[in-house]
Amino acid sequence: MSGQTCPDIFELSDGSFAIIGTDATATLDGNLPTDAARAEYERIVVIDRKTLIHAKKDIPDA
Repeated sequence: MSGQTCPDIFELSDGSFAIIGTDATATLDGNLPTDAARAEYERIVVIDRKTLIHAKKDIPDA
């Protein structure tokens, strides 16, 4: 609403969550833990700690 851009997390109507952040796929793809993987259509998105902590109250536990 303010016209500014910033990281954000929001819930979609189907219950999924969308993340607006910095696309860091090219930088971080080779550094994923051995038990993590991403599909070709997926991207690694970075948000700052403050954004995630602020959103925690809006993310259901179950």
